[in-house]
Amino acid sequence: MKSQQSGFTLVEIAIVLVIIGLLLGGILKGQELINSAKVKNLANDFRVVPTYIYAYQDKFRALPGDDCLAGTHVGAPAVDQATPCPAPFGNGVINGNWDSTTGTDESFLFWQQVRLANLAAGPTATTDPAYIPINAVNGHLGITSATSAQTVAGITGTYIVCSSGILGKFAKQLDIQMDDGNTTTGSMRVVAEGTHAGGSAVPTSGAGAIDDATPYTVCMGF
Repeated sequence: MKSQQSGFTLVEIAIVLVIIGLLLGGILKGQELINSAKVKNLANDFRVVPTYIYAYQDKFRALPGDDCLAGTHVGAPAVDQATPCPAPFGNGVINGNWDSTTGTDESFLFWQQVRLANLAAGPTATTDPAYIPINAVNGHLGITSATSAQTVAGITGTYIVCSSGILGKFAKQLDIQMDDGNTTTGSMRVVAEGTHAGGSAVPTSGAGAIDDATPYTVCMGF
């Protein structure tokens, strides 16, 4: 007797292929939604930090991080500076690199003072491991004055907000969404990680073009 071998019919194979296609489509769509949410959160950081400055100035007539009477205005653990206010405090400039970890830098104290003023969430103790704000991709978020540390050559604005660890594909999306779509011009620019003073923006095409899978720092002036 012949043994009869059974196999998949064309209909069954077609059904399996359709199911696999649906699963792959769902996975890709889900990843697209996750990436879109990340870009949205990153963009929100650039929008909300300026509101901290304006709200603090409106309430205390001082610049967060540069406030000579921070202790009086927002309470402990912030402290008042000596009278008269010692430089560089009280000069209307947020001194220090945008990602400073130096306890006396105004760009570092900025976060303590806006949090104590209930303008932003986060630890107020500068020794807390979570004190430095983290963005949606686990990079650092920070601010400085353009006159204190020109983070990007040619960028305009009084203050500069920078956010690090942002993949090139997200950085380009941010520039399209918030600026002119060109990472070398306008108020938002993309620079190499670790850039502080006078760094050049990375072009979107040509030599040194932005790589989608490489992390960069994105800075915006306002």
